[in-house]
Amino acid sequence: MPYRRLPNTDQARLRALRTAILQDDKQNYGDQIVSYKTINEAKTYLNGFEKQLVQYQQMLESQVSANKHYQQIVHNARLYISHFIQVFNLSVIRGDIKKEHKLFYSLDQNIHTVPDLSTEAALLHWGQCIIEGENERLRNGGLPIYNPTIAKVKVHYEIFKEYKSNQKLHQNTTNRNWEDVVSLREKGDAIILDIWNQVEAKYKDERPYSRLVRCQSYGLVYYYRKGEKVLTKTDDLTL
Repeated sequence: MPYRRLPNTDQARLRALRTAILQDDKQNYGDQIVSYKTINEAKTYLNGFEKQLVQYQQMLESQVSANKHYQQIVHNARLYISHFIQVFNLSVIRGDIKKEHKLFYSLDQNIHTVPDLSTEAALLHWGQCIIEGENERLRNGGLPIYNPTIAKVKVHYEIFKEYKSNQKLHQNTTNRNWEDVVSLREKGDAIILDIWNQVEAKYKDERPYSRLVRCQSYGLVYYYRKGEKVLTKTDDLTL
């Protein structure tokens, strides 16, 4: 006799439950193979699980869509912060701005390259540093840098900060929905196992092929081991 294996995908879980419920609906009153309590639990669970899967998929798609826009926001913030630092460094090299004023920006006086901006944490750090640094330099009588102005940089920096926060909310919501799906899977597997156990118990005295077919009609899935003979109607006649 081949061995059974519980579903390992959400679609397989749904299929197993729908098949069992549909098969049970075909039975006359009093001839049910699966208990009313279990079938009722399966119907309630199926409805809730389907809704949860749809909700999770919608949240995931929303997050993916938002992330595409967010990546553009990150790109813009990185571009403006980098460009501002490059223009500032060139002004220092030309002597238009005193070298020691780089300390306002937390920049090394003797290094004229752009800091690593590859991470979002770095963007948050250096964006804040150059905004505060430029404001401090202006308060000390310095002339503003143009192309880009610090106001333009700040706009893109604040947009980045806002969208970063929103993206985190998207991720948290999606993760919570995923956790709900995982939790529901465990409950669903328990219901399916209960159904399958009841079905197999009902047909345990049937001949092998007949038992296999009857169980499969309720959604049980069987797998043959390597080299195992496939059951046919003939097997029932030879017993």
